[in-house]
Amino acid sequence: MKFSVLICSFLLCSSFVFSNPDTVNITSFGLSPDSRVNAVPYVQKALVACKGKTNTVVFFPKGRYDFWPHQCIEKVYYESNTSVVNPRRCAIVLEGLTGITMDCGGSDFVFHDRIQPFSIDKSQEVSVKQVSIDWDIPLLTDGEVIEVNPNYMDIRIDPIESPYLIEKDKLVFVGEGWKSDWWGTMEFDRETRAVACKTGDYGCMGAGWNNYKAEELSSGLIRLHYAFKRLPAKGNYLVLRHSDRDHSGIFVTDSRNVLLEDVNMYHNAGLGILSQYSSDLTYRRVNSVPNPAKNRIFSGHDDGLHFSNCAGQITVDHCTFHALMDDPINVHGTSTVIKEKTDSNTLICKFVHEQSIGMVWARPGEKIGFIDNNSMLTIGAGMVDRFETLQDDLFKLHFRDPLPDGIKEGFAMENLAWTPDVLVTGCRFESCRARGVLISTPGKVIIENNTFESSGSAILIAGDANAWYESGGVKDILIRNNHFTDLCLTSMYQFCEAIISIYPEIPKPDGTKPGYHKNIRIENNQFEVYDYPVLYAKSTDDLTFTGNILKASQRFKPWHPRKYSVSLEFCKNVTVRDNVIDPAVLGRNIHLSNMKKSDLKMGKGQFKLE
Repeated sequence: MKFSVLICSFLLCSSFVFSNPDTVNITSFGLSPDSRVNAVPYVQKALVACKGKTNTVVFFPKGRYDFWPHQCIEKVYYESNTSVVNPRRCAIVLEGLTGITMDCGGSDFVFHDRIQPFSIDKSQEVSVKQVSIDWDIPLLTDGEVIEVNPNYMDIRIDPIESPYLIEKDKLVFVGEGWKSDWWGTMEFDRETRAVACKTGDYGCMGAGWNNYKAEELSSGLIRLHYAFKRLPAKGNYLVLRHSDRDHSGIFVTDSRNVLLEDVNMYHNAGLGILSQYSSDLTYRRVNSVPNPAKNRIFSGHDDGLHFSNCAGQITVDHCTFHALMDDPINVHGTSTVIKEKTDSNTLICKFVHEQSIGMVWARPGEKIGFIDNNSMLTIGAGMVDRFETLQDDLFKLHFRDPLPDGIKEGFAMENLAWTPDVLVTGCRFESCRARGVLISTPGKVIIENNTFESSGSAILIAGDANAWYESGGVKDILIRNNHFTDLCLTSMYQFCEAIISIYPEIPKPDGTKPGYHKNIRIENNQFEVYDYPVLYAKSTDDLTFTGNILKASQRFKPWHPRKYSVSLEFCKNVTVRDNVIDPAVLGRNIHLSNMKKSDLKMGKGQFKLE
């Protein structure tokens, strides 16, 4: 009898914990896969049916679903690091929901015109899985270099996928409801599909390239007349950039416990997945790569995963990034500037970067750090009582207690409540336009078991309150068991001083004060290096470079202006030991600037000090 009672109790508990979800099949609302009809209104009806419920699944039978802007929900969203084009067109909006899964069944979601595929807003316990996101007419264009000549270059474009016009001798691209000028270009190697060495932001066609005159030789074959300062290699591919970043692929805001799993971001209209003011985010097998079925060179429009002012735990697990037009992962806060102190408890403040305005930057009870923008040192803190929007780029902050002494106009601020822990594991960072992982957060960060082939620095640890206004001095970073191939640092971009570049923007660093970054351990990694710079660090305390293997490569000719393996500026308590270094590695040297030799502890037979 007791045994039967126990069995019944177990079954009751099991049915509660593992209760079957309430599944809503999208076909029950009249939408069929492969119909090419506008899926937007059908999905909206399905989501309305999920309101007020928990543990629901919206299921899509496998197939193709098309989404058009008409009948979209238009919402005012201020999206970090994104141009302001409000209201934004939102195809699928998960707003005010709890415990919902979008099971897309391995389907292709195809979007048209300028549109935001998914918006997850003020929701929790949300999952989106088994979906590929793409555009029929993309917002970038592939070109193949057919012929090069001192006075012209011929490129081939697919006029079906990328319709174009020639207006006033210039190449102009047109799409579903849009028209845009060609303004930038990246060159990719034909064989490796990697960014061509020594091109990057310096340009694959040299200065003044946009003085070309275009002539159509035949449909899709364009001759560009100009004596280009540099010519791409015949047979290589060009990615022609001709549109702004105005909608994210997936936008996550004011939400928590979000899981994105088995998602292919083949293309989007801006940042791939932008998460802001959200917490506890897991992105597993999320791939920002070219669509293999279409043989494209490019993938997403800009960053792959962008985390702005997030909290809790961020986990990026077994994701792949290739041929993005910006960084695969960027984690940071947003610095703002003090414009006026109106009384002892009140400040008028400004968003400085035009692509990061309009946000609710602080909430009651959140801790704010005050920063001397010249030294980048935090000189005090205060607790928010009230946040008041004045206009898109201005707001008023009321504090619970009087402000610390010395706070003045021009100083910067950061919100210390939105600083996540980060785990990046098992990922592939293949060749993209810029760097690999950008990290600016004081939370606990682990970057392990990844492969880096970034065309710029593989890892950039930044932080500033003077240019991009992306805040977050780090306090605890472990970089271990990663493989950095010889495709790393083949082109120069901003802040790319080495394969791992620790480069806070500090106008007036003070070597007598604590460093901006602290406690960074680089352990047991493998580097394949063809050039000199492996590690650069500025204003960093407690930095270790131990147990790493450096192998020499002759794949490319050295070109980087920095001629040291390790460069250290304004650093304290640095340890470099127990590394295995191929004798053929260039330099094998360490250069110190504005710091004491006693602040460096070196193992014997490692590097020579210069």
